[in-house]
Amino acid sequence: MRLRVEFTTEPFDLDEAPPHALVAREVIEAAELDSVDVGPFGNTAEGGVEPVLTAVDALLRKALDAGATRVSLQLNVIGEEGR
Repeated sequence: MRLRVEFTTEPFDLDEAPPHALVAREVIEAAELDSVDVGPFGNTAEGGVEPVLTAVDALLRKALDAGATRVSLQLNVIGEEGR
């Protein structure tokens, strides 16, 4: 099974990325995922079940520790592994 996760962290800062946003992006970019798209208002990553769920767990914990007051995420099954 393959998963896609889309997420944002808050509070927003339009002048510069806040620490919680930077930490969340670092976690996702360092994870063993098949694709990562980082943007100013949302981030998307895709991969197998275990790598995505491991990355989401780390993302939630580290973003909250870094000051996030809200993390919005959507997780979708996008297909079977290897297809």
